[in-house]
Formats: sequence, C-alpha cells, structure tokens
Amino acid sequence: MRTNRIRTIAIAATALAAALSLTACGGEDKAMGTKPAGTADTAAPAATSTDDKAQSESDAPEAGKPETQTVPAQGKHAGGNGNGDNDGKKPEAGPNGKATAEIPACTPKNSTVKVSSVSRPINHLLLTVTNTGSTNCSAYYAPFLRFDGAQAVYPVLDDSKPQAVVTLAPGEEAYAGIALLGEPGQNEPVPSDNVGVIMVDKNNESKGESTLKLPADTATDGLGFVTYWQSDVENALMF
Repeated sequence: MRTNRIRTIAIAATALAAALSLTACGGEDKAMGTKPAGTADTAAPAATSTDDKAQSESDAPEAGKPETQTVPAQGKHAGGNGNGDNDGKKPEAGPNGKATAEIPACTPKNSTVKVSSVSRPINHLLLTVTNTGSTNCSAYYAPFLRFDGAQAVYPVLDDSKPQAVVTLAPGEEAYAGIALLGEPGQNEPVPSDNVGVIMVDKNNESKGESTLKLPADTATDGLGFVTYWQSDVENALMF
C-alpha cells in the first residue's frame, strides 16, 4: 500500500512539473511576441486623429448631392465679350441699349458751304458749313481749299485742331477761318476769283468738292492757312 501511494505521488508530481513547464513556455512566447503556428494575424486598426477625420468628412460630398467641379471656360479670349472680338470691345450702346450708329460726314449731299468776308481780323475770310440733311453729320478735320483750281491744297493750321469733332444737328453750322496772307512783303499776292472746298470723312478722304465765288478783291500769297472746323465763329477767327 505504501509503495503504491509513493508511486501515485511521484506520478502526480511529474504531471505537475510538466504542466508548469508548458505554462512557462506559453508565457515566454506571448512576452516575446510569438504565437502558435496556424494562428491568423489580427492587426488592430490604426488610430485616426480628429483632424484627419474632419478632413475626410469635408472632402466627401454631402449625401444626396452630386459632386461638382470647376470647368475652365472655353471659346472666349481673356477680356473678350464672347462674340469673337479679339480686342474685347463692343460698339458703344445708346440710351435704348442698341449700338450707336456711326455719324456720317458732312458732304455736298447733306450740307452747304459758303464763304464770306469779315472785318476782323484783316485779310481773313470765314467759311461756313450748314447741315441741310435730316440727320446729324460731322465736320471732320479741316476743309481742303484750292484757289482758282490750284494743284496744291491750301495749308492747314494744325494748332487749330479742336478737342473733339464738330457734329451738327440738322440746321446747325460749323466754321473755319481762312487767313489769306502771310507776313507782309514776303510774297506778292495773287488775285483769286473762286475757291474749291473739299469735305472729308473720318478717314480724311475726299467726299466731294464745292466751288464757291470769292468776295471781290480776294488775293492770296501762298503763305496763309485754313483752320480746322470749329463749333463757333470766335474760335475760327482767333488764329
């Protein structure tokens, strides 16, 4: 009986020692990060910061709304009006929102021209153009003059150029001063009976010529000048 009891205790001690040995091995595996063969990895999800979460939510479209994107405009030049104008400009609009029509030049067809003598300044004549049409016309630049059919036109005084083109309503007038002589004694004056008056358009091109009878005893020495068209008589005769 005693022998059997000792053998049972020994077997039990041996089993306990083996169990302790296995427990110790398992604890060492866990501490060193090892695992039994055939066990699947179970990685913990990466921690998400509050800022990353907010950025993700801001980038995502709202529920029920389609995503939008900016599409570059096509078919238009920078500064253009979308109508194919390269310079981006468009005709000036009038009070009714429509483009203002170009004002035609005053010509022998829509106006009349006359020449008259003046008391002051001496050796000057006054040229007057009157709009006889039913619409506005513009007296562009200066009248080109030819005394008695001379080949060369009379000199134009550049200093008389107005700030703006003179536009005439029906019945209105514009004026140009004619100085007949230069400094006394420079050239011998030549009598003239007629003068041709050439009206021009905005491109300074001839739009017709009118021949006028000059006042008696008119003479020129080739050193005078004619002014640009002016809106009043005083400006025309101040040079």
